Amino acid sequence: MSEHTTEVIVGAGVLAAAIGFVVYAGQISGYSGASTTYPLEASFRSLEGVSVGTDVRLAGVKVGSVTDVELNPETYRADTTVSLDAGIEIPDDSAIIIASEGLLGGNFVEIVPGGSPFFYEPGDTIDDTQGAISLVSLLLKFVSGSSE
Repeated sequence: MSEHTTEVIVGAGVLAAAIGFVVYAGQISGYSGASTTYPLEASFRSLEGVSVGTDVRLAGVKVGSVTDVELNPETYRADTTVSLDAGIEIPDDSAIIIASEGLLGGNFVEIVPGGSPFFYEPGDTIDDTQGAISLVSLLLKFVSGSSE
């Protein structure tokens, strides 16, 4: 009987460890099944370095992620959908830009809040956008001495 008891205890310990790893992996990846979000739309001239899953930040804090990117065949712009945490209200005169983490870092989407007392509703479009700035083109302009 003691052999079966030992096997049950060891099995329960292994099962508890496996559940702990799954919970830990979910926390590290940022997955939480109960979170609610709302979508906002934006259209960028250049979305270089940004794809589905890229962070959306406000004051350096992650408040959402990019959920959809499509090329608009009429305007040749990247139509983008971002999902923001439900508790975050964005003033309706805010800007959304593609920012870089540094010379070697990746790009992310940053929301620059405005001062309006009115807020975007789910599904609204942010009109004030600034696309990605290519570091290579900036360096070429600097080296060639171009003022454009």
